[in-house]
Amino acid sequence: MAVMENATWPHPSYLPHYLLRGDPFASRLSREADIVAALYVCIIGIMSATGNGYVIYMTMKRKTKLKPPELMTVNLAIFDFGISVTGKPFFIVSSLSHRWLFGWEGCRFYGWAGFFFGCGSLITMTVVSLDRYLKICHLRYGAWLKRHHAFLCLAFVWVYAAFWATMPLVGWGNYAPEPFGTSCTLDWWLAQASVSGQSFVMAILFFCLILPAGIIVFSYVMIIFKVKSSAKEISHYDARIKNSHTLEMKLTKVAMVICTGFLIAWIPYAVVSVVSAFGEPDSVPIPVSVVPTLLAKSSAMYNPIIYQLVDLKISASCFKAMKKRRHFRKSRFYAISGSLKDTPPAKEAHIEV
Repeated sequence: MAVMENATWPHPSYLPHYLLRGDPFASRLSREADIVAALYVCIIGIMSATGNGYVIYMTMKRKTKLKPPELMTVNLAIFDFGISVTGKPFFIVSSLSHRWLFGWEGCRFYGWAGFFFGCGSLITMTVVSLDRYLKICHLRYGAWLKRHHAFLCLAFVWVYAAFWATMPLVGWGNYAPEPFGTSCTLDWWLAQASVSGQSFVMAILFFCLILPAGIIVFSYVMIIFKVKSSAKEISHYDARIKNSHTLEMKLTKVAMVICTGFLIAWIPYAVVSVVSAFGEPDSVPIPVSVVPTLLAKSSAMYNPIIYQLVDLKISASCFKAMKKRRHFRKSRFYAISGSLKDTPPAKEAHIEV
């Protein structure tokens, strides 16, 4: 359902916030607050675009040699990069101008891009968590994801995200201004207008938040239980398998940190959205609605920082392991993605991000 300028709202029993005032795109924050928000988003946008751009560049330099988990890494970086370059400039310019400047078409594009790239990131991390689950909880299963399987998974992620992001553009749901006026998002308020709106909001919440988050939580909870119960089992394997399992666990912690950071960034926004959709009108004060939005916008900035921090720790750990075990020379281990490789004349361990 597209809400156009000067269009008649088809649900007279309920009016969304953006039709209660004359100008739906006027900022409802103070100019000072808009400037602070713009500077904040500018900083995280630059850091996110630079960090994820670097990850993409370094990974694509060896694109013909990428292993399946590395493909997942670059896919996650592409989604995070996309959300930085397609959305944040709109928000910065509008906040500095104290109003949304791009009209309804710009609002829909901004909302679509934010939802598409955000959903894509979450589904990518869901696939990564399943990979971690299989490798840790099923030791003999081995590297379950071959290169052609990885490309199928990536195709599924892109189609899945595109499908749900496009539904509001073709009539099921809508994109609308945020209550504070200088940003746009899914029209959560449709849930109070019609049964169709309720079904749209419920479908989005289940398929794009609850289900992926549930899979992620299930995967890592099972990993934790497996680790606690398998210490004795692991002790019976030879040194190579034990060291392999140890490295897989360290790399799994990287995936856990990344997924946790993403969920922490987005859950407050999801909570506020649900309250807006099913609560009383104006049940979320305008200043309160801004904070979760800004927190969610920072999610794409975390991953490159995590990669770099863990790169130092795991590189040192892998180097020590290789010095102790000469037969590890040609071993390779991957997480979100990690690799061990020899570089003459000295052996060096490195995480490829």
